[in-house]
Order: sequence, then structure tokens, then C-alpha cells
Amino acid sequence: MSMDEQKSKANAFRAMHRGKILVLPNAWDVASARIFENAGFGAIATTSAGIAFTLGYPDGQKISRAEMLARVARIARAVKVPVSADLEAGYGARPEDAARTAREAIEAGAVGMNLEDGTDDTAHPLVELPLQLQRIRAVREAALQTGVLLVLNARTDVYLAKVGEPSKRYDETLRRVVAFRDAGADCVFVPGLTDGETIGRIVREVKCPVNILAVPGAPSAPELEKLGVARVTVGSGAMRATLGLVQRIAAELKNAGTYQDLRVEWRMRM
Repeated sequence: MSMDEQKSKANAFRAMHRGKILVLPNAWDVASARIFENAGFGAIATTSAGIAFTLGYPDGQKISRAEMLARVARIARAVKVPVSADLEAGYGARPEDAARTAREAIEAGAVGMNLEDGTDDTAHPLVELPLQLQRIRAVREAALQTGVLLVLNARTDVYLAKVGEPSKRYDETLRRVVAFRDAGADCVFVPGLTDGETIGRIVREVKCPVNILAVPGAPSAPELEKLGVARVTVGSGAMRATLGLVQRIAAELKNAGTYQDLRVEWRMRM
């Protein structure tokens, strides 16, 4: 892909966050990415957890930057639509690490990037806000230097990780996502938030594109669109559901020696 083509894809992907809701499936390999593309989706995201699982790692930035971006690059080469990469917390604590991750994501062919604020430290489950803002600014500056206007989706894990008292989570989430927006994020991501009234409230108050994670019990995409949500993703949900089917196939084959769960046929030229 030429640099001009990648710049064009980045601009097109940014435009998808305005107007009709962007329903963005998350792929974990070339096959899943091609399935989503063939289904008619105009862009594809990756799932960091899904990619990590396929390579033998648990979720939570245990995979290396190089391994993650190698898979992102394979996906980006295999599809024609824009690809946004879930790159966890940027693979390093420093702003310089996040900047390097952004540059290498662009080199891999991505035109979007997720950057989260969760940590593995139960005593401090979120990156301190001033440092996270430095990391967001570093990603933005690195992207500007390449000429590819990477669409930065800045994620806070306040709700997902159940940080703090429930009564204070909304205010902390709003404080963070507004700061993310002002530091240069194009979209803010609040996984773990499923209540329609609260989703609508944060959309109205943050005044920038908001990404919601689709999970069972969350409002449907049409309902989220009515609430003003700009983007909905499925995270590792599709990959986990696929592994659930594999578990059923394994159990049936081992216990009954039958193959009824193999009835679904997959036909696609790679």
C-alpha cells in the first residue's frame, strides 16, 4: 500500500465517525478479517485479546509489540478496507513507547489505533491521567510526523475494571474522556458501559465521537445510534464465540463420536 493510499484510508476512516453509526467488527487473523470484509463492513478493527489468544498469550499486553503488529500487518495487507489496530496500552509506560507503537502501526498499514489506560497493578488500576495525556499527545505527534492522520481511539477502563465506588465512576470516566479528547484523541472508548441512559448522557457531555463495546445486554447498534454513539465494536467477543464452537465440536467428537456441529460450511477464496 502506498503512503498516499494509506493517507486516504485514514481520512476515510475518520469520516466514518460522523453521521451514521460505525459498526466495526474486530478480527483476529486474515480469515476473520476477510469474512468481515466480504460481509460488507467498510472498515475492520483488530482485537488484541483475540490475536494474543491465537499466539498462546493471555490478554493484557503479554504479547510483544512486534508480534502484535506482525499480525496487524498481515490483516492490513489482506483487506482493502481501513484497518484500526487495538494496541492495548501502547507496549511501554513512557510516551516514547506509545509514539513508537503508533509509528510502527502506521508502518504495518493501520490507519487507526486503540490506546487504553488500564494497568496490571490492582493498587493503581489506571494510568495516572497526566501521564496518559502525555502518551496520547505523543501518539498524535508521531502520526503527524508520518503524514498519516492515525485515528486515535482513547480508552478508559473505569467501568470495565470497576474502578472505585460505583457512584463515582461516571464522573471519573467523564473527567478522563474529556481530557483525552482535549489531548488529541479522535474518539473515546468506554468499555463496560451498557446502560442506555448513561451512554446517552456521556455522549452529550463529552461532545466527541464515543465508542461503545457491544456485549450481551447492551443496546443494539440502532439503539446506540439514536443515543448519538458514533462507533460500536465487539472486541474479542466474536473470537471467543468462535472458540466456544470449537469447544462444542471437541466435546461432541470426544464424547459421542458425532459431527453435528461441523454442519456449518465455510467457503471463501483467500
